[in-house]
Amino acid sequence: MTARPPAILVAASFARDRRYLLDEVLVPADYVTSLLRAGGAPLVVPPMPDGPAWRRLVAQGDALLVIGGLDIDPARYGQKPHPRTEQSTAVRQEADARLLAWAERRRLPVLGVCLGIQTLNVERGGTLIQHIPDRRRRDAIGHLRRPYQPRPRHPVHIDPTSRLARIVGAAPLRVNTSHHQALDRLGRHLRAVAWSPDGLVEAVEDDRPQRFVIGVQWHPEELYRQKRHLALFEALVRAARRHRT
Repeated sequence: MTARPPAILVAASFARDRRYLLDEVLVPADYVTSLLRAGGAPLVVPPMPDGPAWRRLVAQGDALLVIGGLDIDPARYGQKPHPRTEQSTAVRQEADARLLAWAERRRLPVLGVCLGIQTLNVERGGTLIQHIPDRRRRDAIGHLRRPYQPRPRHPVHIDPTSRLARIVGAAPLRVNTSHHQALDRLGRHLRAVAWSPDGLVEAVEDDRPQRFVIGVQWHPEELYRQKRHLALFEALVRAARRHRT
């Protein structure tokens, strides 16, 4: 008998369809495809109140994936909003925070992507750079795509001693990018393990060896056809399988 695939909780986004005036629960299909190719079973968790239904749903999860989205309310890390900050819905922010707290209590493996890495950092007491162009350096590169344009690409340099390096390799990794915010002060038990050429933190991981918690600023789900990017989801599924057993 084939063992059932690990269930990966996917923290869905919540948005308003302005054309039809509908509230929608959304997960871009590439996240689902990446998890399926990695051998996991995606279990979408809508933003919903804490209670018996929510707890019954999340109790089925063997790991957690926090996906990308709009910005975090800067009040969550003690700052006033920048004019270019575009906040995601409050219900989405609360739902992501609650899922991360659940994963921490249950010691679930966690992968955070784009907004996911930022939420992970903030929920652990860290802060964000609200608008990267405000801190431009001579060697600055483009991190934010223009509307209807492909995501720009750039290399990231990986700490060869990190868990991330054991997963994707220590050689520079070419990634896609679409963010105007970035990690600033790191939160509890997080260490930086990858950087862009202009010095921004591109990945973090938990400094406790027994915990599988990784955040990346790029979008590996869009690059799942490439072995090194799919490897992140495969590692999450392997960690989920170990946690379940």
